[in-house]
Amino acid sequence: MKQVIDVGLPPLKQAFSWAVKAKGDMLFSVYGPVRPDGSIDTGHIEQQARLTFANLQQTVHAAGGTLDNVTQVLIYMTDVADMAAIDAVYREFFIEPFPNRASVGVAALVEPGMKLEVLSYAMIP
Repeated sequence: MKQVIDVGLPPLKQAFSWAVKAKGDMLFSVYGPVRPDGSIDTGHIEQQARLTFANLQQTVHAAGGTLDNVTQVLIYMTDVADMAAIDAVYREFFIEPFPNRASVGVAALVEPGMKLEVLSYAMIP
């Protein structure tokens, strides 16, 4: 059984839910730099990363948890040279012990101008 979490963002043109909580308290979510009106922030990587992680934080709170409940983060970026900047922003949101994490360079993301997309898993008791 799964429950869609209302995160306050409008749906995009793709067939997906922003966040889904599964029986057993697992939260699955994915974010990019999406503003509350559904538009994409195409600014500097730090700005995009901050918005992306703020969206993730908002989602975890909406599901009844905190970022301490996040167990794994997968970061997809269009330029691996941005990793240092993304990691600096990441450290503004997460503290030790950090979630397990993978970082992957990709040729492009579906939404034009997006420089990163973050997939996460959390256990929300």
